[in-house]
Amino acid sequence: MAIVAEEYFDLKERLLTVRKTSHFSPGDGFAAYDHRTGGLAFRADTYGGGHGGGAASPGELALLGPAGEPLLTVRRRRPSLHQRWEGFLGARADGQKPLFSARRSSILGGAGRGAVIELSASAAAAAELRVDGSFARRCCRVVAKGEDGEETVVAEIRRKVDAGARVVMGRDVFVLRVGPGFDAAFAMGIVLVLDQIAGREADDGDAGEDVLHAKIW
Repeated sequence: MAIVAEEYFDLKERLLTVRKTSHFSPGDGFAAYDHRTGGLAFRADTYGGGHGGGAASPGELALLGPAGEPLLTVRRRRPSLHQRWEGFLGARADGQKPLFSARRSSILGGAGRGAVIELSASAAAAAELRVDGSFARRCCRVVAKGEDGEETVVAEIRRKVDAGARVVMGRDVFVLRVGPGFDAAFAMGIVLVLDQIAGREADDGDAGEDVLHAKIW
């Protein structure tokens, strides 16, 4: 399922180690490394007064490729009673329609109290996505529901384990498993949205279970 671009669609499973970076505001910065090559696959950028050079405008979060090319731009829609986020393909331009949107189902309670998001995107194949588990605990999965009702796990987030020391690393380092046939860049876009909704609440100690829903059409 290619959503952002064909080059991020892979018929083989892809594993990414995602790290919170220390160069950004808390809850915003990520760098993702490919397990196959060890190289940088994606990073997040919150700096910049405009879109030149792939940087996000104030209040926006940009997902960039390894060479700094803008892939997705995520921003919080204001005003929004239910804290709605929107995602745009590439560097957002004035008047551009969002590729997907996300919102919390309730303005009351934190991510551990049944936070829900709904994603919609223009895609070649119709699918429903549901994110089960807790992103705050770095333990959740993205489930796609096909037109025939069959469900498939297309992406999964889990805590990274140091194989040598046999210890589970902190929440700042986790593994994103992208299933065969799913767009890795869009999977990272989901990570950015989940972090915006649940990340800061996790820092406040609210790391309960998140029940999230998404839809692509």
